[in-house]
Amino acid sequence: MTTTKRPIAIQTEIDAARHRSTLLGRPGFLIRRLHQVHCSLFLEETEAFGITPVQYSLLTALEQHGELDQNTVALEVGLERTTVAEVIPRLEARGLLQRRQSETDRRVKLVKLTRKGKTLVRKMEAAVQRAHDRTVDHLPPADRERFLLYLIRLVEATNEHGSVPYRLPPAE
Repeated sequence: MTTTKRPIAIQTEIDAARHRSTLLGRPGFLIRRLHQVHCSLFLEETEAFGITPVQYSLLTALEQHGELDQNTVALEVGLERTTVAEVIPRLEARGLLQRRQSETDRRVKLVKLTRKGKTLVRKMEAAVQRAHDRTVDHLPPADRERFLLYLIRLVEATNEHGSVPYRLPPAE
């Protein structure tokens, strides 16, 4: 393992964490664990709405982009097409979105939010923001922004290595 030059206080804290558990020195473990924690906080904050984080991602992608075909929805949220194909009927059954066949290609299903779906996304915003805030609230405010920036950089730099495509919007 290559060591990089870090400020002594940071290196000491990392070393102490690794001493407590080797898992605490593994980015993959930490990312997975933080994702578990965030999902738990998300479900706690949004319990009244009965929407999962994956469903919320799909709803917000449709809110942002309007009507999309199911394959594009999968790319917009970085999910397997089969996962999207399973989630969409559940949301449709709740009246949150509607599907229709494309007029130009009968094999393509187009999906868009219903008025009820748009209303739900708006109603969930505060609860979802609380979950996001709680995920990072143990960091000092300046570090929260830095942490988010580092996550963005990592996702953008490694996106092509993901098992599922995620269409990154172009940097401005």
